[in-house]
Amino acid sequence: MSLFTPSPEVAAALADGTPVVALESTIITHGMPFPQNVQVARQVEADIRERGAVPATIAVLNGTLHIGLTDGQLDQLAKAENVAKLSRADLAVCMAQGRNGATTVAATMIAAHLAGIDVFATGGIGGVHKGAEDSFDISADLSELAQTPVTVVAAGAKAILDVPKTLEMLETNGVPVIAYQQDSFPAFWSARSDLTAPLRMDTPTRIAKAHVLRSKLGLHGGQLVANPIPTADEIPTQTMAPIIARATADAVEHGITGKGVTPYLLQRIFELTEGRSLTANIALVRNNARLAAEIAHEISALKSRG
Repeated sequence: MSLFTPSPEVAAALADGTPVVALESTIITHGMPFPQNVQVARQVEADIRERGAVPATIAVLNGTLHIGLTDGQLDQLAKAENVAKLSRADLAVCMAQGRNGATTVAATMIAAHLAGIDVFATGGIGGVHKGAEDSFDISADLSELAQTPVTVVAAGAKAILDVPKTLEMLETNGVPVIAYQQDSFPAFWSARSDLTAPLRMDTPTRIAKAHVLRSKLGLHGGQLVANPIPTADEIPTQTMAPIIARATADAVEHGITGKGVTPYLLQRIFELTEGRSLTANIALVRNNARLAAEIAHEISALKSRG
């Protein structure tokens, strides 16, 4: 049996070599309410098409792994309730149970690689949570980057995390962390942090070449391209730092743990910024989608030349 079902648009693109960019679906089901979620999803897909690539939003619907969603399926997912949030551990279980599931970074990488898609655009990756030395709360996104050969374009790691420890984990696992056109590692809602990125590249062509060379060298895993949010859309770090600290303290006070931490913090930060964090989040996702489409084009061109 086939392990996934491509949309007609994605199937045609994969058949004729048109560049494809994978997109996750948790931003639709867990990131914002209907109808804003489907409006943003369509806008991000449009950004990719405008750069000459094909978007492939990935999700599980009634147990079937879909690589690319039709308009009707996107609406179905956006309105669905009790949608599972899928990572490596629960992707197959959701499919076996015939349920609906939205893919996180890790699950999207798995599905993209299965379909032969090299590039994936997201908002920010998961990582090492603050206090992980006691809780051992570390996202599966990091281990996925270490083993699945997909180039992930993100605005860094989510700023609610312990970002220095996240960078250490990525280094330990041999994941290239490449800042795009700057030396500073982006801080998600903010364009810059006080952390220096391990690597820097300034063009989609160079990033694409590194992706292809990793495969030729037999190196496992993907690349993380840390693409800073445009400065016109950012919330500066000096503004965000005390807000993140307060939201984190509130989570501790209310006993929020495990998978509940990230959604709680994002919602609390949304409240404390009076919605500015979500506006910035949408801007950075769109910015990442545009860069991912350019990288996908360059990878496709390199592969066609052998």
